[in-house]
Amino acid sequence: MSATAAASRRQWPLVVALGITQVVSWGSMYYAFSLLMQPLGAHIGASRAVTVGAFSVALMVCGLLSSPVGALIDRYGGRWVMTCGSAAAAALLAALAFVQTPLHLYLVWAGIGVAMAATLYDPAFAVLVRSFRDGHRRAITGVTLFGGFASTVFWPLTQVLMDRHGWQAALWTLALINLLVCVPLHVWAVPADTRRAAAPEGAAPEQRSALGAILRDPSFYWLCAAFTGNALVFSAVSVHFIPVLQGQGLSIAQAAWVGALIGPMQVLGRILEFTFLARAPASRVGAIAMWLLPASLYLLFAADAKIGGLLLFAALYGAGNGIMTIVRGSVPAELYGREVYGAVNGAMATPVLIAKAAGPTVAALVLLAFAGTGSLVLFLAGVATASAALFSLTSSRAGRPTITVGTMGERSER
Repeated sequence: MSATAAASRRQWPLVVALGITQVVSWGSMYYAFSLLMQPLGAHIGASRAVTVGAFSVALMVCGLLSSPVGALIDRYGGRWVMTCGSAAAAALLAALAFVQTPLHLYLVWAGIGVAMAATLYDPAFAVLVRSFRDGHRRAITGVTLFGGFASTVFWPLTQVLMDRHGWQAALWTLALINLLVCVPLHVWAVPADTRRAAAPEGAAPEQRSALGAILRDPSFYWLCAAFTGNALVFSAVSVHFIPVLQGQGLSIAQAAWVGALIGPMQVLGRILEFTFLARAPASRVGAIAMWLLPASLYLLFAADAKIGGLLLFAALYGAGNGIMTIVRGSVPAELYGREVYGAVNGAMATPVLIAKAAGPTVAALVLLAFAGTGSLVLFLAGVATASAALFSLTSSRAGRPTITVGTMGERSER
């Protein structure tokens, strides 16, 4: 066994630790909101729109901070970034139980957005790319396999806590889980920064030069646009899923049954990527995943309540969504190298997270402008098609400006 392979094997406990913390972070700060939204809004006398707006603010703050947080990890490592993020998540989730006004609600959720930026997938991916000289893509896939169970674990857990002890006690429990699980795991498992100490003098200016070259490359922004359109469509469909299927002639129960297949299909998509597509370039896998989204939506439009077509829609849609999480984490390293991965990945994540926050509102406006959910499905399919075409056209040309002294060495290792 080579020294590099042995080092990577020793680093796999990091994958398990980050996988566990991703389940907790996503489950407590993202998925639990859908259950806590109603009692939280009722407590402060706020409408559903106002309450959801606070969550959207958190996503936007997270997006805006993704690149600065990634740059911090590039320079100092991820141990204290992620540890402080989990500690802040614990404090802010506990504070959420005490909000009294919409202003308090928005301030706390803005703070949770900061904690999200320091703990969710993007900082975890930056840590993995720094830690795994080879095999970081498989490590990313491993962490996302854990993350796929966040809703499976935390939706029923949060509901049980609310039913037995009330929504405020549920929040305190979620805060305690972050404090007792995520904080120690990040301290123990996330490595201290070893690269910076070993880097030659002048490495930091070279990194800034490489990052500047990437940010001056037009294809970088076209790739960002492709990822952003894809994320907007997924976000819009996830929120309006039940009404769209009802528009296709299904009952609420039938729509929920079809929707229940999407989660397992996401996990299955990640398993397929891990087992059969791991040797393919991430950009090629990304093109496949990108095209699965419009294909699934056109199929949904044409299914007309036929159960076979709807099941195939759920399979394609779920698998594409599951694989896209891996692609989003792997493509920046493949195209632009590892030295400035955190900043580059964070810069790509900024419009993606903002699109996730805006997607449901955009879909609602389309529904207002055009009668019928069929028009919404066609609109989203059109956006998804444009995003897939843009990704396919630009991914093969992206990354050329980054061939510098630092990144040439990185590319030769891959």
